[in-house]
Amino acid sequence: MVVLGTTTMPIHQVLRLSRGAIIELDSTEADEVKVLANNLPVASGVVLVDRNRIAVEVKQMLPRSPGSR
Repeated sequence: MVVLGTTTMPIHQVLRLSRGAIIELDSTEADEVKVLANNLPVASGVVLVDRNRIAVEVKQMLPRSPGSR
């Protein structure tokens, strides 16, 4: 999973979202993203956009926590 940003919304707003709704995040496409595996951070990187393709370039692998496999 790649996390670009977060936001907080009341549940009544979430229930009223429809297809094509825009949700404002606390970051932009120029900000660093977090790469998660099993909900644990494993790397950080940046978003690359080339015409209609979106990719994530990994800039740094994060150290593994002790006891993780």
